[in-house]
Amino acid sequence: MHQLYSNLKKGEIRLKAENLDDLWYLSSIIGPKDLVRGKTLRKIRIGEKDQRKTNVIKKPVFIEIEVEKIEFSRHSNILRVSGVVREGPEDIPKGTHHTFNIGENSIITVTKEKWLKYHLGRLNEALEREPARILLCILDREEAIFALTKKQGYEILSHIKGNVRKKADASIKEENFYQSIIKALEEYIKRYGLEKIIVASPAFWKEELLKNIKDAEMKKMITLATCSSVDKTAINEVLKRSEVREVLKQDRAAKEANLVESLLVEIAKNNLAVYGLKETENASNMGAVKLLLITDSLIRKSMEENAYQQIESMMKAAESAKGDVYIINSENDAGKKLDGLGGIGALLRYKINY
Repeated sequence: MHQLYSNLKKGEIRLKAENLDDLWYLSSIIGPKDLVRGKTLRKIRIGEKDQRKTNVIKKPVFIEIEVEKIEFSRHSNILRVSGVVREGPEDIPKGTHHTFNIGENSIITVTKEKWLKYHLGRLNEALEREPARILLCILDREEAIFALTKKQGYEILSHIKGNVRKKADASIKEENFYQSIIKALEEYIKRYGLEKIIVASPAFWKEELLKNIKDAEMKKMITLATCSSVDKTAINEVLKRSEVREVLKQDRAAKEANLVESLLVEIAKNNLAVYGLKETENASNMGAVKLLLITDSLIRKSMEENAYQQIESMMKAAESAKGDVYIINSENDAGKKLDGLGGIGALLRYKINY
């Protein structure tokens, strides 16, 4: 996520979503009654209604809507923000409905009556989040490229070539080429403190390399992916693949798992924790919440059922009592566990006696 402009006195922040994770963050930042402004496509009818022939075209326009509904799906790579038009060109009547389809590289301005602490916390997390230290190894039968992921893109570290055994020349051993790759991987692990390695190739070369790796710890770091070539275009291709997104999500998933596990431990002790809407709301209103955990699916459900105000009131109450709010991804194991408890729970400062 990249912040282009901020004026909290006016409640305005302009943002550029750069990847799929940024869209997920925006889905938990934007809420009902917020104003979203930006360039979008709008269907425009050419010709009068009573004319025999009219055309409908999609026209790029700059409009502002008051948000009513937010929909996000990782599978479609789109965040849909729907609402009522508040400002726009003369040919788009105010009060009509419109949906922003926010994708990667979209730029929008979000205006809130008040940016809560948890909103700004989510935004700062998206702005400051460093990517996991991931090495990309792109290979085929004759060459390999090594690149290191950066916050903005990647850096190519090296490019090696080898003589790989061909059917017509059994005297050349492909193992020597694989050993050169493995030696490079070992060096980069030590040099950069790598967390994960993505090995990608056309066909079956990645599996052949994996067979030659004897180090069990190195094998645990490796995720396999597919690409169509071995060059710079292949690096961009691999960076967009779901395998890489899964690796990038693992750091946040580990943190969420620890938070939910802490909640479950306290629940098991029947001690400093509550869960479920009613119990958590009571604790929030009493100022007893130290950490409020909510799943993104519960937030989306509350928006769909016009019950978001209850959730937002709990978050405001927790922050007013100097508590923290953390939104848990329902696609993770931790999120599924929390959804099993009603999608919401809280760690408390003191035990509540009912």
